Amino acid sequence: MKRLFYYLGRFIAWVYLRIFYRVKVHGIGNVPGRKPFIICSNHINWMDPLTIGTSVPAAYRIHFMAKNEIFSNFIVSFLLSKVGAFPVKRENADYVAIKKAYQLLKEGQVLGLFPEGSRSKSGELQKAYNGAALIAVRSGVPVVPVAIVGPYQLFKPVHIYIGTPFVLPPLVYENKEEKKSQLEEMSSIIMKSIGGLRTG
Repeated sequence: MKRLFYYLGRFIAWVYLRIFYRVKVHGIGNVPGRKPFIICSNHINWMDPLTIGTSVPAAYRIHFMAKNEIFSNFIVSFLLSKVGAFPVKRENADYVAIKKAYQLLKEGQVLGLFPEGSRSKSGELQKAYNGAALIAVRSGVPVVPVAIVGPYQLFKPVHIYIGTPFVLPPLVYENKEEKKSQLEEMSSIIMKSIGGLRTG
């Protein structure tokens, strides 16, 4: 029954986005043939998880970590949950959400993260938090950069660019300052890979 709801929710989102936002996907061949992996994307609209989730083959169910607030709307919550999203509380470190992220990867699933942490109102890339880099480094799974180029305007195309997967190097540090510095560098690598897709 859960799989039926997933495919139904995904189908509804797919049709809606293709009709009203003309979603076009580029680089589908870059999606890894094996799981697990992490999709890291820029964030410009609350529909981003739906857009990305319906832009890869249905077999790659993406479990997005999305802010808790958007799950307050029943319809939105239903659609997001059907494409694999789960809530994260951003006020403090949400260890429950982080633990779930690691568990999903351990089970061979696909994780979706927005390193910026919140939507960009201007559409320009924001500085990333270190959470995505930390999860990627500690899990050791490939990162697949994805760039969403909008804006989301009715009957105008939204483009999804999927980049080449890469693996971040392990952390090697002696103190917290070195750890933070390395994570910031790796976060920058992730964002640059996304930015490169946006500019071609």
